Amino acid sequence: MPKLSKIEQTEFLKEPGVLMRIGVTQEDGAPLVTPIWFLYQEADIWFTPRHRSAWFGCITADPRVSLCIDEDALPYRKVLVQGVAECVHEVGMDDLWRSTYLEMATKYVGARGAERYIADTIDQPRALFRVKLSAAKVSSWRMPVAGEPGMGIWAKRYYEPGTEF
Repeated sequence: MPKLSKIEQTEFLKEPGVLMRIGVTQEDGAPLVTPIWFLYQEADIWFTPRHRSAWFGCITADPRVSLCIDEDALPYRKVLVQGVAECVHEVGMDDLWRSTYLEMATKYVGARGAERYIADTIDQPRALFRVKLSAAKVSSWRMPVAGEPGMGIWAKRYYEPGTEF
């Protein structure tokens, strides 16, 4: 499949409404995947676990994460990240990064909705985390678009020997 160009990847990661699924490891070793809001800023992925969320405890104990950012409609763009989450602001320091949270919420529910959402949840402490893409393993792909060949789009390792294109 074609990889997203840097420009395509940046545009996709900034698109309103696209959710991210974060995968963390639970104490018993089982995976936990949660769909969440995120913000792509400064070439990093930013996100905010609530203090009482299950995955906050997991990410605090083991900061290794898998991130999946994808879409349900053609061209099925996907960005996958394996990296380490860094806590930038601990729980309870929300006032220091409220503008970042407002920007993140606006991406999903618009300006009025974001102001209302923050007002309704301002007393619920969160932390601010990021994954530096420059230090992570990042892969991306999409289905072919107009003018690109539709056959042979998978990585060669997926095809049986002798497959002709």
